[in-house]
Amino acid sequence: MQRKVALITGASRGIGAATAVCAAQQGWNVVLSYQHNHAAAHRVVQAVEHHGGQALAVQADMADEAQLMALFAAVDAHFGQLDALVNNAGVVDVAQKVADYSVARLERMFRINTIGAFVCAREAVRRMSTAHGGRGGAIVNVSSIAARLGAPGQYVDYAAAKGALDVMTLGLAKEVAAEGIRVNAVRPGLIATDIHASGGQPDRVQRLAPHVPMQRGGSAHEVAQAIVWLMSDASPYTTGSLLDISGGNL
Repeated sequence: MQRKVALITGASRGIGAATAVCAAQQGWNVVLSYQHNHAAAHRVVQAVEHHGGQALAVQADMADEAQLMALFAAVDAHFGQLDALVNNAGVVDVAQKVADYSVARLERMFRINTIGAFVCAREAVRRMSTAHGGRGGAIVNVSSIAARLGAPGQYVDYAAAKGALDVMTLGLAKEVAAEGIRVNAVRPGLIATDIHASGGQPDRVQRLAPHVPMQRGGSAHEVAQAIVWLMSDASPYTTGSLLDISGGNL
């Protein structure tokens, strides 16, 4: 059988990298975008190939529409098809209260976490929708449990950007349900990835794990398994769902 093709944004590390490997194990070819770390992206490509898949790494800034258009053009040129999009790329900033936010911080947060995801979803729909001559597919947005909890005193802007992604998931799912595209989101909770270090809290998972009902942080692989299930034919009647992967942190 011909392997399907998934585009996973921000896949040089963390949940994105784990999703690329998990997808390869389930028979997918993968295009992964990354922002800066070519060496890390190359390691993910090697891991995908180790599991029998083909992989292509493309550098693309989620805040730059032209670079995202080039990313999708690379998918077209290399594979000639797109069967799934995983909107995974995202950023946090240092923990601050809203009273201390700058407009520059807010613009960066929403341009990468929300607007970039919208642009990617737009381009995926143009390729996958049966109304546009496509053969259907799946979009999985990587949101956050913060969208429901609010992240007070730390990342209210990040939570708000992910909340917008949740609303996009619900609206787009209804918009393209009759065009062969399923749209869902996963909302990870406290997951052990290096995104916490980028926000100035490298010990965040260890520090907060006792407050999670399961008494531990989650792994990127645990989130990846859910994403690949939502991408796959194993979830044919699932769309418009927001799947919490939070260890019971409700």
